[in-house]
Amino acid sequence: MNVAPPSQEKFPSHAAFYNWLGSRSPFFRLMEPLRRETTGQAYGLVLEVGVGTGLNFPFYVPGQVERVEAVDPDSAMLVYAGRNQEKALVPITLTQASAEALPFADQTFDSAVVTLVFCSVTDPMRGLQEIQRVLKPGGTLLLFEHVRAHGAMAARLQDALVPLTTRLCGNCHWNRDTLQTVKAAGFHITRLRELAGVMHPIIVVQATRVYFQSG
Repeated sequence: MNVAPPSQEKFPSHAAFYNWLGSRSPFFRLMEPLRRETTGQAYGLVLEVGVGTGLNFPFYVPGQVERVEAVDPDSAMLVYAGRNQEKALVPITLTQASAEALPFADQTFDSAVVTLVFCSVTDPMRGLQEIQRVLKPGGTLLLFEHVRAHGAMAARLQDALVPLTTRLCGNCHWNRDTLQTVKAAGFHITRLRELAGVMHPIIVVQATRVYFQSG
């Protein structure tokens, strides 16, 4: 496991709680089919951004996936991800890095997997532009994320609770309109599913790298 110095560790207590919750929470069990659906479409050389504790590892398909380069900015999360590597059926390398500064060359990856990540990325636009940069032309972004509520009252409640969710849930901004950010970053949406939820709507996205916007 390739991990940067521990000074970059961000949320050690959140990592432990997230790992514990992942195997016990009904919410996380409900998310598993979406993880399986998203990760199961990955192909070739794969980038996983925001790997967390490695909950996606069992869903990569041998023969379809050559190798996975998995990154996360939190060294505590990567410790748990390292323990979960044995659940994977494909080679996985772990690296400590943020979405906004991916340590890979331009046009490296065939596909990128991102699950429940962009709520907590400090600069979502920059993170998506970095994914654009490292994907090959025509490469595929596979993403699912909880997003801003559609109803005005629910969205305002999300806004009001963000100071609490960012403190208690690893910088989670649950009021972000991630779909619009994906489009603004220059991805072409090829498939979209929107799952209803008053306070917790979810999008499942497949998108293609068309061009890279610098900045």
